[in-house]
Amino acid sequence: MGESNWNHQGFIGLTRGFWTLCAVQAGVELGLFTALDEGPGLRLPDLAARIGCDARATGMLATALVSLGLLTRDGQNIGLTDEARRLLSEKSGEYYGAMLAHQSHIMIPWVRLAEAVKTGNRVAQTSAVETADDGAREAFLMAMFNNARYQAGAVAEALDLAGRETLLDLGGGPGTYAAEFCLRHPNLSATVFDLPGSGPVAKKVLARLGVSDRVSFVAGDFNRDPLPGPFDVVFVSQVIHQEGPRNVEALVAKAAGVTAPGGFVAIQEFFLDDDLTGPPSAGLFALNMLVNTPAGQAYAYSEVKAMMGRAGLKNVGVLPAKLPLGCAIMVGTKPL
Repeated sequence: MGESNWNHQGFIGLTRGFWTLCAVQAGVELGLFTALDEGPGLRLPDLAARIGCDARATGMLATALVSLGLLTRDGQNIGLTDEARRLLSEKSGEYYGAMLAHQSHIMIPWVRLAEAVKTGNRVAQTSAVETADDGAREAFLMAMFNNARYQAGAVAEALDLAGRETLLDLGGGPGTYAAEFCLRHPNLSATVFDLPGSGPVAKKVLARLGVSDRVSFVAGDFNRDPLPGPFDVVFVSQVIHQEGPRNVEALVAKAAGVTAPGGFVAIQEFFLDDDLTGPPSAGLFALNMLVNTPAGQAYAYSEVKAMMGRAGLKNVGVLPAKLPLGCAIMVGTKPL
């Protein structure tokens, strides 16, 4: 929201934005969109029965979703718009509902943001990375898959992987980026290094994308365990924000340590501007880390650049690519 929108009307829109998110989340959680993707549409009583919900309340939710342009209505018959079929039905290859499901898991901590600011401590009992809840973990990993699939093409275009043969996707979750890189570069093989709980989801994703023969998964904790290597490229995407400065410094040094001479480390993040005036994507993401992690935060470009320099990387700089999610990629080369 731009500064010019901070007025009464702007704040009304802000509160209704929260309502909108909750309405769409409810539709995803209840399987409403997928249920409607089984034919040309359903009458409201049949839709309510199909998803196991109260008929009156289902009608109210359907009316809201029609008003938002996600459902169509012809009397009592409810159908999907093309956009909802593409993004919110689990039958679609572009399904984005996992990200909405993940957002529902982190909503309660966000409501307690003031408490986190007052105490300096997270209010979530566990983060999505730490959780023992298989459903929450899979929702998180598939949410990361949703986002990564959305911008993986642009990232692959930005990174010069020509002539590179080995890549480490460090903290790579389901391996979405590693898969995209290998699909674009036939001579490249990749290793995804992440916590053991990510393994089953990663293996399913890699099989689905047809790269199981070229992308392997290695289980481990990058804060405690040694990394495999060496690799021509070490790619670290949306990882450092979950860690405090000391752990990030150590992780950058580890990444540089397993990079082959002449190779490079690439760190993709929501970076803060060096004057700490924005952008909003990084400023708000830092608060997400405050409420959900023990020490996570957003980092300024200059902070990460200095860490990469101390790790012995040279020619550290930010790629000029404009990425869809508002991230940036910082690259540093291992000297020969």
